[in-house]
Amino acid sequence: MALAEGTEITLDELRLAARNHAMPLEALRWPVTPVGLHYLLIHYDVPLVDPERWALEVGGAVERPLVLALDDLRARDTVELTATMECAGNGRALLEPRPISQPWLTEAVGTARWRGVRLAELLEEAGPRETGVDVVFAGLDRGVEGDVEQRYERSLPLAEALESGAVLAYEMNGAPLPPQHGFPLRLVVPGWYGMTNVKWVSAITVVTEPFAGYQVASGYRFRQSEDEEGRPVTRMRPRSLMVPPGIPEFETRARILDVGRVLLQGRAWSGRAPIERVEVSTDGGSSWGDAELTRDLEGPWAWCGWSFPWDAVTGDHVLCARATDATGDTQPLEPEWNLGGYENNAVQRVRVLVR
Repeated sequence: MALAEGTEITLDELRLAARNHAMPLEALRWPVTPVGLHYLLIHYDVPLVDPERWALEVGGAVERPLVLALDDLRARDTVELTATMECAGNGRALLEPRPISQPWLTEAVGTARWRGVRLAELLEEAGPRETGVDVVFAGLDRGVEGDVEQRYERSLPLAEALESGAVLAYEMNGAPLPPQHGFPLRLVVPGWYGMTNVKWVSAITVVTEPFAGYQVASGYRFRQSEDEEGRPVTRMRPRSLMVPPGIPEFETRARILDVGRVLLQGRAWSGRAPIERVEVSTDGGSSWGDAELTRDLEGPWAWCGWSFPWDAVTGDHVLCARATDATGDTQPLEPEWNLGGYENNAVQRVRVLVR
């Protein structure tokens, strides 16, 4: 994959790319992504949090407001959620013209085991009033975006917050959350794109009107122009990614492999329904064959594995994989352009030289 000519990365994009990072695609070999390889996007700054002074406040339109220390949360019944998380802007850099923001290719994804308490448990204990409409999650990170000074805030409809299986996580892969992943507490909403999974959560507020904060009303909306209201970006669309076969050329990352039988492998996921089918093409999408699926993780929210044997012959080849979920949604061959560069789940193309 390469950017089109004349679309050089700007210094601002380079600064973003240097502080955020993608998951190397060879890490698709692990069912659960090692913490240091999981994709990472930090909107503003990583806050320095004193866990002894930190507290979570649950309030707003509730009957019984709560103030909980980290030890209070750890003393409650725990739940573990294995979930795949993907950035809504994954694939943005492959759009033409390229939306100017974090220049993701296809690697902004990861799967982790999140341990914490059920969001629904805390909300039910607080007792949302009948007038409650949305639940707002506020992080400790602050910045300016769209000329608006703000803390990072996202919302969920109250019914979704209660029924989604969301977890307030204080552990990732069996260890305390690292600072960059939201220590001491982050929200994990299975199936939703990563922007919903607020880090460094310190306040949960039930509000009586639809939340109109920047990250919901202005950011993360699928639209063609600034004048268009668009629709909100919510759940992950189906996607399949391939473990890069062979070995890489250092500068270009072009793949090189030898003639013979190759087992192509990868992962596929969707935030809307389980993956039902993965197809693989070794001729750039002209023909397709079904891959074998492997369900090696429990629960409905983690990616599944797939494999496909290929008898590689000498020459240049373009390998592709496309996923279909249980709703019948299939990855498109070409992306749909939009202003923010969101939801680009177009089929991945991997160029290889067989020698």
